[in-house]
Amino acid sequence: MGSPFELTVVAQNEEIGYINLEEAIAEVKRVEKLISSWDSESETSEINRNAGIRPVKVSFELYKLIERAIQISEITDGAFDITVVAMERVWKFDGSMSMFPTPEQISKAVSKVGYKKISLNSVENTVFLKEKGMKIGFGAIGKGYAADKVKELLVSKQVPAGMINASGDISTWGTKATGEKWLIGVDHPRSNGKIFTWLPLIESSVSITGNLDRYVTFNGKKYAHYIDPKSGYPTSGISKVTVLAKSAELCDALATAVYILGKEKGISLINQLGDTEVIIVDSYNQMFHSHGIILDMNE
Repeated sequence: MGSPFELTVVAQNEEIGYINLEEAIAEVKRVEKLISSWDSESETSEINRNAGIRPVKVSFELYKLIERAIQISEITDGAFDITVVAMERVWKFDGSMSMFPTPEQISKAVSKVGYKKISLNSVENTVFLKEKGMKIGFGAIGKGYAADKVKELLVSKQVPAGMINASGDISTWGTKATGEKWLIGVDHPRSNGKIFTWLPLIESSVSITGNLDRYVTFNGKKYAHYIDPKSGYPTSGISKVTVLAKSAELCDALATAVYILGKEKGISLINQLGDTEVIIVDSYNQMFHSHGIILDMNE
């Protein structure tokens, strides 16, 4: 998935632990094969190739993932949208961009974006992108989904505890070998990255995302890789989002949605969802959070 995975398991002995880790790695590779838009043989690529042409029959697993992605799009009023990958035609965050896209280029690309243009048939298990040039991609949900699937597999193997860190999309269960809870550190934006509090992860997940690594700069202004599916332009105003919930998949998707929505609408959304919290650091290094989190900002 183009990102490092860190896998930790609690096991009776080292040999069993390594077996568990090999099984976990195999599961990550299996999920990548399913959702990768870079693999020409994947089901996802088959859907993209047939955009505007015909529905594609897919596995029940991929169908349900796309179905959940659409549900999250509805919950977030389109701030999260797996069809936004079509914007990669005009926005490239790999260092290859030399000119700012024209309004015409952005408008043309945006016309191929929209989760409501995905047609699902639950009887046939088919997925159809209604317009040629449309694409789907799982960059904003795939790592979280993979973390959840690895956790599900290892729990089914009676692995008592562990942590999966898919480049900031983290899922945990059980406790450390010492009996201590899994903890996630929260660094204060005005303390040079120093941890000022720890939040316990009890049978739960977290997504920690920032805009420090993928961006382009034009006329001295940075444009992060979080693209608003409606406008086609990168968002601004937020530098870091941390979402906590039961599912790493949901955390992953909501973190992206919060970036798009901005801090006020983002926090309002999270406050309406059960068992979900968010911490936001804006571009001025100010910290904000949902009502279920208590942080002493003076520390």
